[in-house]
Amino acid sequence: MRSIFIAGTDTGVGKTIVTGILARRLIEKGYSVVTQKWFQAGPSSDINVHLKLMGKQRKDYARHLHLMNPYLFKFASSPHLASRLEGRNINIDKIKKSLKDLSGHFDFVLVEGSGGLLVPLTRKMLLIDLIKKLRMSVLLVAENKLGTINHTLLSIEALKARNIKIIGVIFNTRSNRVDWRILKDNPDIVRRLAGIDILGALPYFKS
Repeated sequence: MRSIFIAGTDTGVGKTIVTGILARRLIEKGYSVVTQKWFQAGPSSDINVHLKLMGKQRKDYARHLHLMNPYLFKFASSPHLASRLEGRNINIDKIKKSLKDLSGHFDFVLVEGSGGLLVPLTRKMLLIDLIKKLRMSVLLVAENKLGTINHTLLSIEALKARNIKIIGVIFNTRSNRVDWRILKDNPDIVRRLAGIDILGALPYFKS
C-alpha cells in the first residue's frame, strides 16, 4: 500500500490535519513519506500545513513540490468551477503521472482530497471516479458532531458501491460544544452499521 487517499465526508472536516499527523507518524516509524494535494483552490496551502505537522520544510521536498500540488487555483471552490473560471482544463493523466512519479521516490504518498467524495473535477468526472480509476485505498475523515452519522454512512455507501477499499474512518472533533454522548456514540454506531474499522477520534484542541 504505497498510496493512500485521505477523503472527507465534507469540506473542512479535518483532512489536512489527519494527513499531516499520519505522515509524521509514518516518518517516525522510518518510512519516507510525501503528501499530495491534487487540487488546491484558494489562497491557503494545505501542503504547507502538512509539512509543518511533519516537522519538514518546503526545501526538503524542493525536487517534488510541483508534483505535490499539480493544480493550483485562485478561487476557493470545487475544482470544476475553479478551473473553468481560469480557463484551464484539468488533465487526469497529469494527476496520474504525478502520483506515479512520487510513488517511485517515496515509501508512502498520502493524497489529501478536496471537499467530499462526490466533488466534480470536470463536467464528466467526480473525485470518487478518479480514486477508483487509480485503484487507491481510502482513509475517511469525518467531523465528530451532530449530523455526521448521515454524512459518514453516505460516503461509505458511495465507496462500497464502487468497490473502493476503505482502510477505516477517523473522527475529528473541531468544537468543544458538542455533547460528549454524541462524540462517543458517533464512531460506535457507524462501526456497527457500516462494518468499517474506526481507527480513532482526534480530540478538540484550542490551537
